[in-house]
Amino acid sequence: MDITLTWHEVAMASEIGRLRHLAAVRAGRIPGYGFPGVGWTEHCEGACGELAVAKALGRYWDGSVDTFSKDDMPGLQIRTRSKHEYELIVRPQDSDDATWVLVTGVAPHYRVRGWLGGKDAKRDEWLRDYGNRPKAYFVPHDALRPIKELTSEESQQRA
Repeated sequence: MDITLTWHEVAMASEIGRLRHLAAVRAGRIPGYGFPGVGWTEHCEGACGELAVAKALGRYWDGSVDTFSKDDMPGLQIRTRSKHEYELIVRPQDSDDATWVLVTGVAPHYRVRGWLGGKDAKRDEWLRDYGNRPKAYFVPHDALRPIKELTSEESQQRA
């Protein structure tokens, strides 16, 4: 599902990304998983990706900062990747019970690729160690469930 954020939406989400970056720097947090550095771009694009998913699902996004113990959106963890060919990353320590959503692209254009449960994403054949970084599961696009299933499942749960 292709989503284009308005420039007002990009401004709002990038402000959240800026605040997240400043909070990380102020707290002295170092990037995890062997990543050389999470900067403005990664924080801003991540926040924009979260907003793109919210827009795709017709859900509210609160744009929280420093709330690591909660979901990016209720019941969802969002992974934003800059290139459309990139796969969903799920790390071994990531929650088996979470729903992981892949978004690809850069502001203002995104593609909400699909989702998979954490337990289902952790298949041995998807375990890789790209770039000499710690191993993670790279879920191919064709293994992701359609994003529309999330909206239909929610509708059924409310009924």
